[in-house]
Amino acid sequence: MTQTVPYSLHNSLGYQVSRTARLLERGFESELRRIGLTRLSWCTLLAVENEGLRHPSDIAEFIGIDRTATSRALKGMEVAGLISREKEPKSNGGDGRSKLITITAKGKDLLRIGTEAARANADKFEAKLSEPQLEEFRALLLCLQQDEGSELSHI
Repeated sequence: MTQTVPYSLHNSLGYQVSRTARLLERGFESELRRIGLTRLSWCTLLAVENEGLRHPSDIAEFIGIDRTATSRALKGMEVAGLISREKEPKSNGGDGRSKLITITAKGKDLLRIGTEAARANADKFEAKLSEPQLEEFRALLLCLQQDEGSELSHI
């Protein structure tokens, strides 16, 4: 008779990765909330300002979420004064329905503050690993993500 070893939740990869992700996110998201951003709105501001992405579909692909989630986020960010959305001129190759996203001065200010918080949070956790450990950890995470699809409904 073969005996099955009980599943060990606390030793499982999924549990350990999820717990670590929550710990990484907790302090950062608290700082973002303090300034009126979410992780998604901060990532969107990064996509527009740092990556020069102006189309919602490009922003969705960059962040790794679906277009519906991006559209909802953009609407809220426009109401909050973080971005503006304008119809893309037909002279730019637009069809008259496409929207171009631009970051506002308020969005730039909050992006700067949020980025400072992101760097401080990353530094706190990265300091726990040596440089070779950090490089190996990043490589291992990429291995785990391989062939799992890239689009999520939220981040």
